[in-house]
This record gives sequence, structure tokens and C-alpha cells, in this order.
Amino acid sequence: MPIDFHDQNNQSTYASREASANWIQTIEKHVRLQGKRVLDLGCGGGIYTKALAQSGAAHVTGMDFSAEMLDGAAENCRDIPNITFAQGNALDTGLKDGQYDVVLERALIHHIKDLAACFREAHRVLKAGGTFIIQDRTPEDCSLAGSSSHIRGYFFEKYPKLLQHEIQRRYCSNEVVDALRQTGFRLITEFSFWESRRSYEDFGQLKQDLLGRTGRSLLFELTDDELLELVDYIGQKLEGARPIHEQDRWSIWIAVKE
Repeated sequence: MPIDFHDQNNQSTYASREASANWIQTIEKHVRLQGKRVLDLGCGGGIYTKALAQSGAAHVTGMDFSAEMLDGAAENCRDIPNITFAQGNALDTGLKDGQYDVVLERALIHHIKDLAACFREAHRVLKAGGTFIIQDRTPEDCSLAGSSSHIRGYFFEKYPKLLQHEIQRRYCSNEVVDALRQTGFRLITEFSFWESRRSYEDFGQLKQDLLGRTGRSLLFELTDDELLELVDYIGQKLEGARPIHEQDRWSIWIAVKE
């Protein structure tokens, strides 16, 4: 049962946590945000829109195709004045040419069938010399073993069908880099990044997070009974572990519009 991002019941599940400090610090090592105009394309619940705005950007536009997600994002960011939200498509944003210094596409491209079209649109709305940040998982990122910190790995140990689903919708690094070069970008750097997701006092807290499928679109591929079995499996793997510090590995590409 794939997630319906337009379902009002999913508004808060993608707006209920904060971007980790290590994510903000990593981005700021590579990209100057102070005083910049930023587009968070595929902003979901506004978690990273908020982080960008609070990191010194002059203004951040959060754009998503789902009006329901944007409702959750607006609530999440209601007290931050330098943010606006707009509904739009990553392939055709409707935004003016060359108005942003930075474009972020985090956890977006695995939803996109035409990667070149997506990157051309980012290129169009960026100023000359503007910075393009892409963050997503490659098949290699998805295939890592489970551990007390890498909880996602246990999803695939229990249900190999989930791993096949993940790999089929993920781009490998070469595909991303080739699409960047074909659409007028110069790659500056590419690296793997372990992002802190959340800390839990004990397995009980993690269990509630998993059962709610909180911010985990992959778990909507499971039936309720399968999800219960998965949670029991993870509980056995993590028996006695506390606290639990969950991390996910991502790939990040940073490129410049030429």
C-alpha cells in the first residue's frame, strides 16, 4: 500500500522532527547560506526548509507537489518569517528564471522518472554560479546491513522484497553525475553522509515511531501485520539497547551552475 502524500493523515508524519545538527553543519561546510535565496524543492513537511531559514538564508521557498504536505510544512514553520511555501512540480516549478542562489533537492530524485528534466529545471531557476545540492540514497546506501544505529538495514533483512523496491527506485552515483553534466552543472564534490535521524530513550519509543510509519514512506509498502512482525524482529535485534541513536547513510552531490 504505497503512501499517498495527498492524504491529510500524512501531514504531520513528515513534519514531526527537526533536521539534525550534523546535517546543518555538513551543508554549511560546503555551501554559504548567509544572505542567500534558497529553494527547497520537494520540501515535504518543511523540516529542511526550516533548517535552511534558521541557518542565515535571507529567504527560503519550500515547494512540494502535495497541498496536504504543504499544510503540515506551513504549520511546522509558522513562526519563521523568512519562509514561503508554494505548490509546484519539480519538472515545471512555474518560478522565474535565475532567482535562487541555492537549490536543495533532498530525498526527491528517487520519485523522479526523468532526472535530466528535473535538473534542467533546477538549472533554470538558479542564478549563474548558483549551487545545486542533491541528497538521496544510492543502491549501495540502501544495501547496508542493519545495526543498533542503522535501523533501516533490519527492514531489508526481514523483508528482502523491500530492498528490491528500494533499489529499483534509486539512482546510482554515475547516473546522477552524468545528468548533472548533461544539464549544465559542474560537480564540486560528492560524498557519503551519515545523518542522525533521531535518538530514542529505549526500544519502546522507537517502536511507536515505527508503528506510526513516521516519515518512513518505505513502510507503507507493508501490511499492518507485516509491520508488526518487523517491529518484533527489530525488538529482538535491539534487545537491551538504550539509548538508541538512529542514523541513515545518504549520498550528497554538490554542483555549480555554469
